[in-house]
Amino acid sequence: MRIFKKKKKGERDNEVRRRRGVHAVGQYIPMSPHKARRVIDQLRGRSYEEALMILELMPYRACYPIFKLLYSAAANASHNIGSNKAELWIKKVEVQKGNTIKKLKPQARGRSYLIKRPTCHIVIVLQDTYYFKKVKQYIQDYPKAYSKKDKRNIFTASTKLYWTQEWIDDKMYAFLVRTPEHNIFWEDFPQNYTERQKKEEDFFLLRRQYDFIPCDSK
Repeated sequence: MRIFKKKKKGERDNEVRRRRGVHAVGQYIPMSPHKARRVIDQLRGRSYEEALMILELMPYRACYPIFKLLYSAAANASHNIGSNKAELWIKKVEVQKGNTIKKLKPQARGRSYLIKRPTCHIVIVLQDTYYFKKVKQYIQDYPKAYSKKDKRNIFTASTKLYWTQEWIDDKMYAFLVRTPEHNIFWEDFPQNYTERQKKEEDFFLLRRQYDFIPCDSK
């Protein structure tokens, strides 16, 4: 029975990227930030497919450049980390004011009229829900490791999953250490308490350094 496995460097990098999310940036889009925010606020926290449906049905000119940017972010996730587009959700969307493009319009008597064209920068961050499903599987495998309050905090903090993952792992590892029925996990450790405690500390130090993750029993 193996509770943990050591990940290779390439797999570890893909896992970190999958936790952090994939983003796409659109700069100097010829649009007012206020008009772009009116559309962006309807997409925040929704799934990728649901966001596409909303953009196709909303009657605003700002929908088309945002649609292309969202499609580009999903293509990045599919190509870079092999994510399934159906499992993506919008983790973060930001609209910032860009430079104002100034033009001159000729007027009568040799004069000119100043035209100001606002621009904006849009950032869309997508995250894969695959990792969140894996966390829920950990909780189902070790239900006694988490109290009702802990489970409620985990399932309501899906938007902050990357930051809460370390806390979730610590809860599960602490449960494995103190629970008698999981002594098979420590079958290779000596029975002497002092030496065993030292090996446990070395093990968890390695876990922090090389990113050990739980795996299924084999």
